[in-house]
This record gives sequence, structure tokens and C-alpha cells, in this order.
Amino acid sequence: MFLAAKLLAFLTQPLAWVALLMLAAVLLVQRWPKTSQRLGATAVVLLLVLGWEPLPDALIRSLEANYPALPKSTDLSAYAGVVVLGGALEPAYVWTQPGQSALNDAAERMTEVLPLLRRQPALRVLFTGGEGELFGNGLPEARRAERFFSSQGIGAQQVLYESASRTTFENALLSKSVPGVDPAQPWLLMTSAWHMPRAMATFRQNGWNVRAYPVDFRAGLDTPWTQYSMDQGSKKWKLVLHEWLGLAAYRLSGRAS
Repeated sequence: MFLAAKLLAFLTQPLAWVALLMLAAVLLVQRWPKTSQRLGATAVVLLLVLGWEPLPDALIRSLEANYPALPKSTDLSAYAGVVVLGGALEPAYVWTQPGQSALNDAAERMTEVLPLLRRQPALRVLFTGGEGELFGNGLPEARRAERFFSSQGIGAQQVLYESASRTTFENALLSKSVPGVDPAQPWLLMTSAWHMPRAMATFRQNGWNVRAYPVDFRAGLDTPWTQYSMDQGSKKWKLVLHEWLGLAAYRLSGRAS
């Protein structure tokens, strides 16, 4: 499943489609010049369309709308803790500056834990995430998370770590075996809002009693029609396609409800 997830990550990169179309155009230019021209033109049109951000933003917004943000006034005293999914920390090879953390675009998965603990100091944190790189053998993400929380003054007794999981399914499955964790108790589940539908379906399928605590909202309430960026647009398309296909694959394989 991990290898399939990595293949899915490649197939959901729209720029990879553009590259494949251009490659096909080059290979066919001698034998089928008209077909080559059509493929080249399709690649250019696709590249231009990818940069128009309102469309992928609308699709991301539809994912994020499934689980709205919890009000700050929500009573957290009944929860055993908060499960924090990995994915917010840069790969191990980026962590080269002593005493500094390297966070990526999903940084809210880490930073939003801090005000949560200030509101409810007795809340336990369970961070789940291992080595997500295909050929990675560096420091697991849980160990990097431990460095981050330590630098923020979070005591070691407040956080539990699961460092072997590589996918959302493994997050849910392996976290149940962490000593001191009872998935039947009520837990908050913290991950990016656009990832929450797949995460909630997977954790519930694995017997967790979880309530969504979404963070890292990407699409906002509305996107100006003039918003255009090939770089940002392709990233947003990759995100939404990955989540759609990932959720479909999990449901078809019985890994999500």
C-alpha cells in the first residue's frame, strides 16, 4: 500500500501529465507529425489552465467543508487527548540547523497543538508519523516532532509518539498499539482540513472514537477570479486529486468507512 501511495503521488502531479504529453509529442514528431502537434498543443493548453486557481480552490473547499473548524469555546475536558498526524515536517535531510525546526506548508498540524495545550494542559498528545520517503532511512518524523515539541517547551510526559507508520491507514492502525492509548476513549484528530475526510473515515474504520479538529485550511471562503499562478495552481490540483483518489482507494480496499 505504501508503494501504491507513492505511485499515486506521482500520477496526481498535473505537471507530470504535461511532461508526458510533451515527451510523446517529441517521440511522434517524425512518424505522426499531426498527432505530435495535437499532443504538444494539448500540453500547452493544460499547462495554462492549471494556473487558474479558482477551480482547484473550489474543489479543495468542498473537501474542507466536510469538517468545519471547532469553536474556540469547545469544552475539551472530556477528551483523552489529540492525535496529530504527521506530514507537517520537512524530510530528515533538511533538518541541518541545530536548534531549528523545518516545517512545510502543513505547519498548522504542529503549531495549533500549542494553543490547544494552553487551553487544556491535561490533554495528551499522540503524534503519529514515521519515515515517509520511499528510500528514506533518516530520522523518523516522530523523532523530528519530538525535537519540535521540546523546543516549544512541551514536556516529554505530555506527548506520546508512534514512529513506524508511513500512510494514513498505518497512522490509525499502529497508533492503537502505543502503550497508554485506548482508541475507545474520545480523542480529537488533528490534521489538515482537506485531508480530514480520509483521516476520519480511516480512523473510524479502525475502531477509533475520534472527533475532527481540522487545521491548515487552504482554500479560504472565496478566490478572486483573477488569481493565477502555474506554480500554486499545479500544487492545488495535485493536493485535491491525491485526496480524491486516496479516499476512493481506501474505500475500495476496505481501509476507510
